[in-house]
Amino acid sequence: MSSIIKFFRITFFLVLYFFLCMVVVTTMLQGWPIGGQMLFAFGVPVILVWWQEKRRSRKVAAKAQAEGSSENLPPRPEPVPRPSAYDKRIERERERTREANASIQPAAVQAYSPPKQDYAEIVRAGKSAAPALAAAAERNQPSRMASSVSSRPTKSGWVPSSETASVAGRNIGGMVYVGTPPLLNTYGYRDKCRAYIDPSLSVARSGADKAGEGMPYWPGYSDISPQCRATYLDWLASGRNDASYNPGYMFLYFYGLERRFFVDQSNEDAKDIVQEVRRLQSLYPDNHSVRRYLGEFLDIAMLAETDLDAIEPIFEKQGWEIPFSLKYAIGGRIDKGENLTADWLLSWFICHPETNLRTPATRCRDEFVVLFRMRFDRRFPDGLKVTKPRKSLTASYRAASSEFQGSANPTVDGKPIPDISGLRKPVEIAQELADEVMNDLDKLSRFLGRNPDGRGSVEAHALLPSELWDVFPSEEMDRLKSWASDIVDRGGLAPLEEVIGRLEGETNEKIGKRQMTGAADALARLGFGLAPDPRFALRSPKAEEPVVLFRLGEPIERLEEVSDSYRSALIELALGSFVAHADGRIAEPERRALEEQIAAASLSDQERCRLRANLEWFLAVPPDMTLLRRKLKEVGQDSQAAMRAALVGAAHADGIIHSDEVASIEKIYKALGLDPALAYSDLHAGEVADGPRTVRASQPGRPGEAIPALEKASGPKLDASRIAAIRSDTERVSSVLGQIFDVEEEENSASGPASQSQLAGLDQKHGALVLELLTREHWSETELETICASHGLMASGALEVVNEWAFESYDEALLDEYDGYDVSLEIAEAVREKMSVEGRDV
Repeated sequence: MSSIIKFFRITFFLVLYFFLCMVVVTTMLQGWPIGGQMLFAFGVPVILVWWQEKRRSRKVAAKAQAEGSSENLPPRPEPVPRPSAYDKRIERERERTREANASIQPAAVQAYSPPKQDYAEIVRAGKSAAPALAAAAERNQPSRMASSVSSRPTKSGWVPSSETASVAGRNIGGMVYVGTPPLLNTYGYRDKCRAYIDPSLSVARSGADKAGEGMPYWPGYSDISPQCRATYLDWLASGRNDASYNPGYMFLYFYGLERRFFVDQSNEDAKDIVQEVRRLQSLYPDNHSVRRYLGEFLDIAMLAETDLDAIEPIFEKQGWEIPFSLKYAIGGRIDKGENLTADWLLSWFICHPETNLRTPATRCRDEFVVLFRMRFDRRFPDGLKVTKPRKSLTASYRAASSEFQGSANPTVDGKPIPDISGLRKPVEIAQELADEVMNDLDKLSRFLGRNPDGRGSVEAHALLPSELWDVFPSEEMDRLKSWASDIVDRGGLAPLEEVIGRLEGETNEKIGKRQMTGAADALARLGFGLAPDPRFALRSPKAEEPVVLFRLGEPIERLEEVSDSYRSALIELALGSFVAHADGRIAEPERRALEEQIAAASLSDQERCRLRANLEWFLAVPPDMTLLRRKLKEVGQDSQAAMRAALVGAAHADGIIHSDEVASIEKIYKALGLDPALAYSDLHAGEVADGPRTVRASQPGRPGEAIPALEKASGPKLDASRIAAIRSDTERVSSVLGQIFDVEEEENSASGPASQSQLAGLDQKHGALVLELLTREHWSETELETICASHGLMASGALEVVNEWAFESYDEALLDEYDGYDVSLEIAEAVREKMSVEGRDV
């Protein structure tokens, strides 16, 4: 309050003196220069106010000194009770006697003599004043006793856990410093030790600052407010278990524990302190500062109570350095000549500051750890031998209170521990294994990224590497396996919508290639196949059409690994089935011919099994002749010759040409826009020539020479070399059929070599669309439809394709629907950076 009054007083006089000086300048100092006038107007008020305040301060000091001197005067004596009439009369008689004796001696020879003490009178006065003095002493006695109790603790310095200290009327227990705080060394930020509880400082009646609003970042007992001191003492007295208190109170307590452990280095309390710090860490598990500072303390201090063999690996990165306990454990094993196990190498790799785990390792953490162990044991069955480094391990600790620093050189069996910080080769080996494991978990990780709640589902379990199937069993997978086995036993045919619904739990109106691929992968990992396989099928089945389930003999993880012979045989089988379906029925000889065609192909047993299942689907599902005719009209003249050769080869496959096969080929020729009569000449020739057929070479002859008679045809003859040539023609037509029979034009265009774009995994149209989308952060729905149309794409289909590509490449969607479409800034930056490295501009 006095400061506010002083501020207003100074302001008032400054304004007053400035006004007076301005009057003087305008009336008397007109002849002065402008600078002199301004100096007078502004300088004189400041000087006057300064002189005035100085004079005032001297007066205040003199007054305070006078008041202080008056307070130092000796106190007035206690009033003595009034004497009785008898005492007055005796006192008058004694006074007359003293006067008479004094008059006898002459004034010149009189000398000073002290008055005689009347001890009887003093005794009487003391007796009469005794009750009043006793009452005053009784009133003052409780205050002196309370003062002595509050200012003197039960024990000064460190209070062990077996004893209890009492401060401000509170029993706060042990494991604390109580007493006058010592001064810190030059490394501290405060003059007094933070952890010491000074009982001479004031403490509030009750602590109500549990939120720690008055606590600084580095609290010290001598620096915090009385309210915070009361709150801290209440927390200590209540058992130190209440996590609702601000962590600053816990840190104030922790400062004493770390000081006792590292500065005092008392072996008596070491284990108790480590256990207490562990308990404190568990009170605030989500606090970053608690995890960091208490974790660093435990990382070093735990060695006081833990043997080398009792230290366990760490599978979570805890900071920017390898934890000291991990260095100690691994270095001690290397020093003993032991080989490292998978857990120790993985712990070393995870905690190393220069390694960075990709998303599959964090999103599929349990699967990553188990698979890493399996791959390590396969590569290093006896463990990994590590060369012992020369550098010894040194522990350094900086106190959380910032009051001291310390270092130590740990040993095992009296020998120093090697420091593994500088070793590179083991980390590189771990990186190779981790990359291999993360690649194998990539599919599962992407699925869980799209379906956060999908863990444990059939599709998620099917995406696990085969080594993990027994480690992570699934009851739902067992039920699915039983269902698939029943389908196979009944013939293998099941509606596609039933299969997808069983695998995914629901069925969409449109079943795309991605769903088909996921279903095939899920069944293959159970040991069952799906025909047609979407990776090799000439066309995908419709939702209401059946598919074929069959046994593979063993689980298969990568269905896409098939031979070129399988692809060629599948094309021939498809052509044969088209020919067989052309007349609306499948004759038994046609079926036998197609089966013999499978038996004659150079395939593995598993590929032959898959080809038979595809034959069952070809025969069970009639070809879409409307689609076939529409696609055949788009075939150019160069491809027509290859088509004709493939159809003739299919007709000659069994060595017999039936009339229904001829009729089927005629229909296909008609769909191609060719003369159906060409079917007869092609079938009789056994091959299709690319130019005019030569009947006989021309020779000069005499005019009028008779034309030789034509030889009578003896029926079709099979030529092995010609059939081989026909089969080679069938391989040429594979690319043509891929364009004819694939009903999913969008997916087919993305796989063609001519559709490659600047972005890997996208065709040219979608790649150009993505590059245009990256130019802005937001697109309205109308704008998205417009730019999709400019690239010849439908907005809904394009949105699904680009988001699927983004999930495959960056584990998140490119376009997020929110009042239009927001473009992912992370993906945009990643694409720009990648193209910049490759020397291209976005």
